[in-house]
Amino acid sequence: MARYKGPRGKIVRKFGENIFGNPKFDRLLAKKPYPPGQHGMKRKKVSDYALQLREKQKVKYMYGLLEKQFRRFFHKAERMKGVTGENLLQLLESRLDNTVYRLGFATTRAQARQMVLHRHIMVNGQVVNIPSFILKPGDVIQVREKSRRLAMFHEALKRVDADRMLPWLELDKANMTGKFIDRPKREDIPVNVQESMIVELYSK
Repeated sequence: MARYKGPRGKIVRKFGENIFGNPKFDRLLAKKPYPPGQHGMKRKKVSDYALQLREKQKVKYMYGLLEKQFRRFFHKAERMKGVTGENLLQLLESRLDNTVYRLGFATTRAQARQMVLHRHIMVNGQVVNIPSFILKPGDVIQVREKSRRLAMFHEALKRVDADRMLPWLELDKANMTGKFIDRPKREDIPVNVQESMIVELYSK
């Protein structure tokens, strides 16, 4: 499936925040804290529809999804019990590539996606190479034994404080193993997104 391969710096500047998690974009935002383009520094009046579309685009870029895949996640969230917007974020956070990133095995979601595709990651003892694989409570995620010598995993884990792990995850840094305890609560998900706007957009 195709992925966005354009300049990510422009996307970061467009939203005014480091949605990709790469530290180099923090420096970019400090240097250019305004949207790209010749009119980037001018204020523009924005419609409600534009704000709703902006929130949807932000989530799509953040989690690395294309429109068709994002729409499929949204409709699945609609069918679940509870609040649709919260269900959507819970589903996205339950993806295998996102969980690999959240556990600290990768420094970005894009890198985590690549790790999964290259068969470096196991779930419950079996290799899973599908980034969109949805984890269930109790699932154990680990780096394959023969992949644990790779420098990218050690470099990524140096940044991680296991004692500050997100409440729905457990991490054993020494064994490069993590556990997906449960789907996260909305207040625990560290993303600056107004998911209600996405629901309003799809409700039209």
